[in-house]
Amino acid sequence: MSQKVLLSSKEINIILHRLACQLLENHLDFSNTVLIGLQPRGTYVAERLTKILKNEYGVKKIDVGFLDITFYRDDFRRGDKTLEATETKIDFLVEDKRVVLIDDVLYTGRSIRAALTAIQSFGRPAEIELLTLIDRRFSRHLPIQPNYRGRQVDAINEEKVKVMWKENDGEDIIYLIKN
Repeated sequence: MSQKVLLSSKEINIILHRLACQLLENHLDFSNTVLIGLQPRGTYVAERLTKILKNEYGVKKIDVGFLDITFYRDDFRRGDKTLEATETKIDFLVEDKRVVLIDDVLYTGRSIRAALTAIQSFGRPAEIELLTLIDRRFSRHLPIQPNYRGRQVDAINEEKVKVMWKENDGEDIIYLIKN
């Protein structure tokens, strides 16, 4: 097994700032926009973006939530591995709001499909956009594309993108791992 660094901590920080600027350009004061990080790893991206938007760009208030999609997945109850749910934390309505779903890696699109179904439990959004840190573009099973992407990666199916966060893994770094 070999691993190659796709993005260093500095590069991740630059990309997060660029994504924050793109969000700011399209959503201005975030009065009608909510950010929803997909559990478990999209929450780190959502929290970082929120921190950048508030601390560096002066956005006063942003509604941020975390969505668990475990029971909405099409592979739930398949295979030998038992899936464990994480916490959904959405303490606001998404009815008629502009929702930005946030995840770390877009691979087959199945997680996003599950998120689109799950978010309907919280109301009917006016619009849904997708922000992803890494877009594995040659791996889609569904016709899903991000509105905002940090980096596009041409990874084949045997390769894995591993995103590590300082809060959880001790450092910010993204690897491309080959078996």
